[in-house]
Amino acid sequence: MHPLFHPLFVNYCTYFNGNQDYFECHEVLEEYWKEVAPGEKKHPLVGYVQLATGMYHWRRNNRNGAIRILKKAYENFIDNKNSLYFELIDYQDLCKQCINSISAIEENMPFQPFQLIVLDDSLKQLVEKEIIELPAVEDNYLVHKHMLRDRSDILLAREMKIKSNKLK
Repeated sequence: MHPLFHPLFVNYCTYFNGNQDYFECHEVLEEYWKEVAPGEKKHPLVGYVQLATGMYHWRRNNRNGAIRILKKAYENFIDNKNSLYFELIDYQDLCKQCINSISAIEENMPFQPFQLIVLDDSLKQLVEKEIIELPAVEDNYLVHKHMLRDRSDILLAREMKIKSNKLK
């Protein structure tokens, strides 16, 4: 199986192109990255995570954060130009859209989403099928998702870690 057919990458493309849930893009691709290359900060999947994070920041009007992380994404894409992780995506357009987004932010333009261009018909069909199945999500929730989502599992894990460290 080509690595871009992994269900978590399909999910990433679905959220990115479907409802532009960049927070969820970050979540699913970070999980995939941890499966295939944990700790490898220069891995191409990290660039995709950074892209989603930059778009999330831009939509939230955190322009400095958006520019900083989108530049990192672009550098990652350039450094990994020949990776399998770009084979089925229009790499040239991906890089161009990254640069265009950085320029738009620098020019104080409003948030402008774009689509990942999937070149492989089978992958494109998978993504399009999943987009149709996405539930409707309010814009306000997408903009502030990191504050509005259920964080009980994160808080519990943090509390357990604190207790564990106290026992040492």
